[in-house]
Amino acid sequence: MRAKTRILVIGGGPAGSTAAGLLAKEGFEVTLLEREHFPRYHIGESLLPSCRPILERLGVWDKIAAAGFQPKGGAYYFWGPEEWEVRFRPHGRDGSTSAWQVIRADFDKILLDHAREVGVEVHEGIAVKKLDFDGDRPVAAHWAEAKNPANAGRIEFDYLVDASGRGGVMATKYLKNRKFHNVFRNVAAWSYWKDAKELDRGPRGAITVASVGDGWFWGIPLPDGTMSVGLVAGRDSFNAARNELGGVDPVYHKAIGDCPAIQQLLVEAEQVTEVKVEQDYSYAAEQFQGPGYLLAGDAACFLDPLLSTGVHLGTYSALIGTAAISSVIRGEISEPEAWDFYEVVYRRAYERLLVLVSTFYESYRGKEHHFFRAQQLSEKDWVGMDVQAAFDRFVTGIADLEDTEDVYRRIQGHLLGEESGKHNPLDNLNRVHEHKQAPEKPEKAINGLYLSYEPQIGIRRA
Repeated sequence: MRAKTRILVIGGGPAGSTAAGLLAKEGFEVTLLEREHFPRYHIGESLLPSCRPILERLGVWDKIAAAGFQPKGGAYYFWGPEEWEVRFRPHGRDGSTSAWQVIRADFDKILLDHAREVGVEVHEGIAVKKLDFDGDRPVAAHWAEAKNPANAGRIEFDYLVDASGRGGVMATKYLKNRKFHNVFRNVAAWSYWKDAKELDRGPRGAITVASVGDGWFWGIPLPDGTMSVGLVAGRDSFNAARNELGGVDPVYHKAIGDCPAIQQLLVEAEQVTEVKVEQDYSYAAEQFQGPGYLLAGDAACFLDPLLSTGVHLGTYSALIGTAAISSVIRGEISEPEAWDFYEVVYRRAYERLLVLVSTFYESYRGKEHHFFRAQQLSEKDWVGMDVQAAFDRFVTGIADLEDTEDVYRRIQGHLLGEESGKHNPLDNLNRVHEHKQAPEKPEKAINGLYLSYEPQIGIRRA
């Protein structure tokens, strides 16, 4: 391994591989350290169409399209007494699929291998043990081979992209600035089934989302013929049920029995893996950047699996981070300006989704269920969020509102159908002209800066 690199990326998931690959394509020296050897298992198998333009810019989309993943036509919701569908429109000029249900082990390996092909020095099986700092600025990483710690070393760098996932090297070990939300304190329990039935309605290859009592299920058809079936429930109620029923498995299977939509898909299916569990996974770092470093993907924040936003936020943060670092290295803008732009744009994307997910939960009409009430944003959650800034480019008609609480109430009311009478927040979102969230034109500049792709990826002055 080289002793010094211009840019060090920690983590080879979608955020890290995308950032490293885009930066290498911009002509910079990039080294990526990944703790695992790929392919490796990861949850988060349902992609959104918003990933496609970024993956096309990375030059990896054709490889993904040729990988044999399950085309995803949209989503179908069994939400309380109502049923909703969301159909994805193709983003490509050829009218082809814009979203996929993927096996993450294969998908992530395609991205990491592609980063290597475009010039990133990739090292797998290497764990970052410690960072050295010059004041508040990280300047070097001590690494060791995961399976042979005696093989170790140190690598210096000018810029750091921390894409280390939930482990969050900077946020959890040094900054200590990760905050868990008062909402979304949930448990996810999931397993894989073979011979599951195809959903008999909605878009082809859609993810099925079905509410059940105090929680909801996802059902994701995968290209290997299995279906990922996951239960999301409140942490306290899940743990109480686990104690009462004697384990995770009976809680999971009882919930399936209580959910006709999922039960119908699994009536002739066989469970082929044990139940996996994660909890308290919704969080955000208080800052996504600092001197010489950016936090990307899950290392910065994670929301909730309801709208399948994990890979979207990971690749989106990689794109913005590439623009910020590239413009600083080329001397186009200062580091403080670029870092502030990254912070504002990435946090707006995150907070916009935070409000949308909470509103989606509030659209559940069985108000007697504690789980759905518990997903509502409290005053503590939205104080400090710039809700207006997050939405003034997103939903028309609120730009003149000043009071944060009133902005949130108006957004919530709009998404819950106060004007349209429709209770699907996604439907109401699409009934209004959706402004592009990203400041990609001078007239949409933030603090006089906007994202540009030509002739190079960067941040330009309006």
